[in-house]
Amino acid sequence: MFKKLATGAAFALAMIPAASYAAGGGEQHITDYAFSFEGPFGTYDRNQLQRGLQIYTEVCSACHGLKLVPLRTLSDEGGPQLPEDQVRAYAADNFSVYDAELDEDRPAKPVDHFPENNNAGAPDLSMMAKARAGFHGPYGSGLNQLFKGMGGAEYIASLLAGYTGESKEEAGTTFYENTAFPGGWISMAPPLSDEQVEFADGHANDVEAMSQDVAAFLMWTAEPKMMARKQAGFVGVLFLTVLSVLLYLTNKKLWAPHKGKD
Repeated sequence: MFKKLATGAAFALAMIPAASYAAGGGEQHITDYAFSFEGPFGTYDRNQLQRGLQIYTEVCSACHGLKLVPLRTLSDEGGPQLPEDQVRAYAADNFSVYDAELDEDRPAKPVDHFPENNNAGAPDLSMMAKARAGFHGPYGSGLNQLFKGMGGAEYIASLLAGYTGESKEEAGTTFYENTAFPGGWISMAPPLSDEQVEFADGHANDVEAMSQDVAAFLMWTAEPKMMARKQAGFVGVLFLTVLSVLLYLTNKKLWAPHKGKD
């Protein structure tokens, strides 16, 4: 019975990607980008996260918020790791929050969260990478989630770089052709264009490169403690391995004199 249930569950999981990709009525194309944080020993690229933060600030924040992300975490180890004075300046220069005590808006502080943005009715991006997570790539397996990652960043990067330039109008709404979006058409206009953002380090700023940068940043906003969990998991596995070896050797030593006796 257990074997049948396990087989059925594995089959159902294997069918999830195919079902989700076909649900929209069009064929999705998700590019398997090689993000640095993928795999059991992967880590976030600090420079990439900083570029992604810049893209979010200059482009995405006009419509999307990050209400679940505290501004102070921008200085945390494993993240963008901005110096604390830069975090204070960044918060004050880019965002304002409503202060109930003052009954008015004031410049944001590191203790505040990124503000939400409901002006355009666009979704908050705090958990977008997790919300879009699934099997890695179009037809992955459960093991790929462990070794390659959940796939949310790949979806976001593919979506941002997946506009074909074609558009159509239906019921007064303009839709844009996108090879990564279910069904092939999305109401969000292409947010990125080549050389739209200039980076201080001179990094590539074409659409595909910027798509990967902001996708990595959004992965961090959804999973800021990913590196700590990986480290804890590795230590746990190592401890259990050593313990298993010691228990095996102890068992052999204790029962060795009794082997062969009735």
